[in-house]
Amino acid sequence: MKELLYLLISLLGFQFATAQNISTKIEMIPSQWDVPDSALFEKFDNRETLVLKDGRATVKNQNFTIGTIEVDVYANSKRSFAGISFREHNDNLEEVYMRMHKSNQVDAVQYTPMFNNESNWQLYREYQAKVSFKDYGWNTLRIDVYRHNAEVFVNNVKVMIVDRLRTNQGEGEIGLWALFGNRFSNFRVTHKDVSEKSSTVRIPVNDTNIITNWDITKAFLYEEEKLNFEDFSQDIYTNVSTEESGLLPISKYVRKTSAGSFEQNNENYIVASTTIYSEKRKVQLFSFDYSDKIIVYLNGKPYFSGNNAFRQKGVQYMGHMEINTNKLYLPLEKGTNEIHCVVIDKANGWGLMAKLE
Repeated sequence: MKELLYLLISLLGFQFATAQNISTKIEMIPSQWDVPDSALFEKFDNRETLVLKDGRATVKNQNFTIGTIEVDVYANSKRSFAGISFREHNDNLEEVYMRMHKSNQVDAVQYTPMFNNESNWQLYREYQAKVSFKDYGWNTLRIDVYRHNAEVFVNNVKVMIVDRLRTNQGEGEIGLWALFGNRFSNFRVTHKDVSEKSSTVRIPVNDTNIITNWDITKAFLYEEEKLNFEDFSQDIYTNVSTEESGLLPISKYVRKTSAGSFEQNNENYIVASTTIYSEKRKVQLFSFDYSDKIIVYLNGKPYFSGNNAFRQKGVQYMGHMEINTNKLYLPLEKGTNEIHCVVIDKANGWGLMAKLE
């Protein structure tokens, strides 16, 4: 009897594991999707398709953890974005998208986490890839999602590894995203056993000079004429940690007063502060970068202001961040010194990174 029971349990376990690895096609029909009002389901090229002009389409009743998601996107030479989103929950998600108008350019495919309904591609320049798309017919985007990372394929060729997914969300909804119009078909998802071993996560080497903790305020609407350093001491601060690189993805911790509208957002700002103790008066090198704009104060005095926004320095200027880009020689007083950074952002990635050398 025991042997029969063990056999039954083993068979059920095998059937469950097999079911977890079956690819399921999500039909492009209204009953399967939550879509914007502007979306269109129609027959095209002998397929059922979904045309997304702008916005997101979410698969109904699908909770995704790890596995494979893939979709076909019809070739499009006009400026547009077409992508897959996954682990969506509470305005946070992971996203990979194709920019077919940028075929054979270094940023033809990009990954970004969405924090509090804000894209952050400017902060993660390492997650973009040069890809050559088909000029006609269908291009297939596939993402193999593991517990902490992902691999991206276009037309069955691996084009990018995301060595660490940034939202830290283990599960959530799946769907599609488009900007400026794209046509999707043949959406497939394969759920895999959550116990499956993840591929290796690369942890960057930690520089001991990097500032790894900041005290930050909530978001405020930015109005330059109303900014007053005396108000900073009245604000409530929360201590937060950076990534190993020193990057502080501000939207991960702070919700903007308005978000999700890209360059149509109102500018918001937070104040990020840190304390430096010096045994004597000296000059210390402060290396940093930011997105979009910054004002740096030392002990209440403004020492630097800058603008690193998307296209601020030319049409092709991306506004990516690198910690050694800006350098200040700060005159520290003996004892306690306070650095306050007013970081201002409209869209595409709200970030700060710095180190003391």
